[in-house]
Amino acid sequence: MARRGAGTPFLLQLSLLLLLRPGGEWGTLGCASVAVGSPIVPLGSAVTASCTIRSELCRGLEQGKVRITWMLDNEPMAGSQHRGPGGTEVSNLTLPRFNRTQAKLWCWVEWNGTKQRVGMAEIRAGYPPAKPFNLSCVLNLSDYGLTCQWEQGANSHLPTSVALKCAGDLRAHPSCCRRSRSQVVTGCTPQGDRSRCTVPRRLLQLYRRMEIWVSAANALGMAESEHLYIDPMDVAQLDPPALQSIQSIPFQTDCIALTWEMAQSNAHMELQCELRYRASEDPAWALVSDIVGQAGTTQHCGFLFGTQYHFQMRCRRSSARGYWSEWSLGRNYTTHEKAPTGKLDAWWSARPDRAGGQLEVQLRWKAPRRREANGRVLGYCVTLSPRRRGRDPPTVCNTTHTQCNFSAPVGTKRVYLSAYNAAGESAVTEVVLLERKGQPLARLWAMPGGEHSLWVHWEAPPAPVAAYILEWQLVSSEPSHCSACWQMERDGDVTAALIQDGIEPFQRYNISVYPLYKDAIGVPVHTAAYSKQKAPSYAPKLHLKSISKSDAELCWDPVPVEMQNGFITSYTIFWANSTAEVSSAAVNPSLSSFVIRELKPSTLYKVHIMASTAAGSTNGTSLTLVTMVLDDIEIQFLFLTLGLIFVLLILLLICFQKNGRVKQQFWPSVPDPANSSLGKWVPVELQQEHLQVPGAREPGLATISTVTVLERATWGKEPPTEPAGTFLAMPQPYVRQEGPSCGWVAAEPHRGPSGSGETIQYARVVGDGYKGQQHTPPRLYLRSSSSQPLLPDPSPSPKPYQNLWFHRATPDSCPGDGGCPEELPATFPLLQGLRISGAEELHDCRTF
Repeated sequence: MARRGAGTPFLLQLSLLLLLRPGGEWGTLGCASVAVGSPIVPLGSAVTASCTIRSELCRGLEQGKVRITWMLDNEPMAGSQHRGPGGTEVSNLTLPRFNRTQAKLWCWVEWNGTKQRVGMAEIRAGYPPAKPFNLSCVLNLSDYGLTCQWEQGANSHLPTSVALKCAGDLRAHPSCCRRSRSQVVTGCTPQGDRSRCTVPRRLLQLYRRMEIWVSAANALGMAESEHLYIDPMDVAQLDPPALQSIQSIPFQTDCIALTWEMAQSNAHMELQCELRYRASEDPAWALVSDIVGQAGTTQHCGFLFGTQYHFQMRCRRSSARGYWSEWSLGRNYTTHEKAPTGKLDAWWSARPDRAGGQLEVQLRWKAPRRREANGRVLGYCVTLSPRRRGRDPPTVCNTTHTQCNFSAPVGTKRVYLSAYNAAGESAVTEVVLLERKGQPLARLWAMPGGEHSLWVHWEAPPAPVAAYILEWQLVSSEPSHCSACWQMERDGDVTAALIQDGIEPFQRYNISVYPLYKDAIGVPVHTAAYSKQKAPSYAPKLHLKSISKSDAELCWDPVPVEMQNGFITSYTIFWANSTAEVSSAAVNPSLSSFVIRELKPSTLYKVHIMASTAAGSTNGTSLTLVTMVLDDIEIQFLFLTLGLIFVLLILLLICFQKNGRVKQQFWPSVPDPANSSLGKWVPVELQQEHLQVPGAREPGLATISTVTVLERATWGKEPPTEPAGTFLAMPQPYVRQEGPSCGWVAAEPHRGPSGSGETIQYARVVGDGYKGQQHTPPRLYLRSSSSQPLLPDPSPSPKPYQNLWFHRATPDSCPGDGGCPEELPATFPLLQGLRISGAEELHDCRTF
């Protein structure tokens, strides 16, 4: 029993899935039905719907509560549910604004947790059809079908039927009764989404007016285009005519005669035709209208001589303003030539040659205008004198170009220029070689006139001007000259001119304007201009010129003028360190170097340059630099200091290595007189003498400070013997004694027979005391054979050594004021060696 109860819900669900099938079938069985107010509604309007479930007709739903839900496509919608009459369940749904062009509305039944679709209604929304417009029709004479086309208008989002309607025009027959419905016929229906169709010949009434319109209809309404009332023959498109021949009229060479004929299909019609023509240089066509007739000849004048023209023709019915035929096949024709007319615009420059006997002239001119050329110009002729009857002047230049360089005699004031073609030669143009000394313009400036043109403006000078010459040259790194880059303005009252020849965007042009006076040419005024600017092609590359710990000097090469693409307004230098501190400075475009100041020492910087014009800027590549720790002066001082320290260290090292030699240089040792080899130089007679000095002690070690020989005496022969009682003339000594009354004591100098002094001899001995001797003031013994006194202030000498000899009292037996030299100790060999030969004969002095 329990098993049976468990299987009952499963069987009920299975039966529900089998019986409750989608709504279309249930609607057919009458179990459920879905109704909507209207299946097609205007877009954005409200939609109402209801779903009714009849439980007694749906097996399995007799018991239990039924719940009805809604889905609009896949979006759930909330409706209201109530019990209807006869035990039905009814759910109502209202959509206040239906904004979909097409959707499906589903009704669902939920019973015992299972949902099933039981009904569906499809809803479409859109607009009424739009009114067709621009209806036009053309009759094709090949099959006499009327092809009409129109524009449909906005999409209605609904199925719309479009048809071309046609009927007889009641306005042409006012006596007829009102048109019945059967008189309106559908001429044609377009295929697919096309907006054109063709009405067959059987539905047309030729040579009678018909009423034609377009009708569009859908579930929400109907619309018609404007009605077109036409005779189908009035809108017939004829076949184009055929041009037969074109030729010039002999006596009027600026006129031509053209013959033509119509196509066979148009032979029975009166036609109105048009002729058009243009030269190869003309941008637009010239039109000749009102050519009437089926076929024939037409004439027209005003053509240029020696010019090739292209001709075409078309026609239509003359009785109606219908459609023109297609243009006929073109035909070319060249008119007859005539000798050139008019004056040539000429410009020149002249200068004496190096020899000074000739004038070098460069003559330039513009080719004659097409209306004046009268054909193809074959060449130009330049002469130095005008042409006279029966005699041709010598020609200095005959060329096909528009310039000529030639030499003329100095003083030439005029040259003559002419052009010629196959029909003849033009009248000469007189070119006066005036001096360029007139007044210049008051002001000159230029501005773009387009990508390939420049407007040049100026202020006229005070003097009246006959004409103006404008010259322009492309500015480039390589010198160039354009001989054709000039033009003449013949009106002296104009203050502006448009330059169009050879002007390119992003290129600089130098412009010069010369005022032409009656008797002179004005001094030119110059300006520069661009027809269009943009950012430079590239920025200059930075180079590091010098750097210190706080400054960095940068330099760069200017951007070539071809790559500037405009006037450089400024250079901007940017620099940043590792902490992203960015600084910048604007530089005048005339400069090519810049010094960055106030940098941090030993810091890495990245630098780049930006070149700017009025139309944009371009950045250059980055330059990395590192500032120095010290400046150049500081580095030099540091190296100098290190060098001095190094030299001092070397000197100290040498002093330590050569200690004895250095000590000898600064503190020389005084030799011991007792141990000196000078003692061996004492004469024998002095060595045999024994001098007894009371109180003398054994001398100790003594040092000799200096022995100076100022000048060695040169002795001659022995002087003649003097009379008895006289002594040999000897130089008197100078003795200086140190003490309270020290000074020089000089004996009277001895004069020879000639009364002149003898050769100077000096000897100076400075000594120190013996070992153990009490220190006494030093004495200096000095002897000289000079007859001149010593200087009162001798140069300083080393410290004298003491000697007992200088402490003894002067002997009383020595007469005279000069005194005698003290006795020298026999044990003092140095002084004995300094004894001068001939001193023995001094009778008042004690000898050694």
